Amino acid sequence: MNDIDAWVWWLVGAAALGIPLVVTAMPEFGMFAVGAVAAAVVSGLGFDLVVQVLVFVVVSVALIAVVRPIAARHDRQRPQLATGVDALKGRQAVVLERVDASGGRIKLAGEVWSARALDTGRAYEAGEEVDVVDIEGATAIVM
Repeated sequence: MNDIDAWVWWLVGAAALGIPLVVTAMPEFGMFAVGAVAAAVVSGLGFDLVVQVLVFVVVSVALIAVVRPIAARHDRQRPQLATGVDALKGRQAVVLERVDASGGRIKLAGEVWSARALDTGRAYEAGEEVDVVDIEGATAIVM
């Protein structure tokens, strides 16, 4: 196997590692693909197979060791600005029509919402203030 064949095979390997990256959305495959591209560059520069494999392993492991913790930390962060129904959770609303376990109406953020009491044994009368604990579809769950 000559040097040209080796770098071509490394690029084929990089492309092959890109397929499971797209299919499984596992970023580790992308990091291995970058390692294969680095090995292809080293092969193109004329280094032997041992150096190529070493570069592949070092680059792949370095990327996994550095990028994975950063990505995991970024993934754990909650969005700072709640939008949509997430922004309504925890807000207060005013009961317009009696709210119990079977339903009722509240005014939440200037809009009329259907509502249901979280505690099935509890009822809220018109004019009372309630806290929105969750939104299920178009129904606010209140307490």
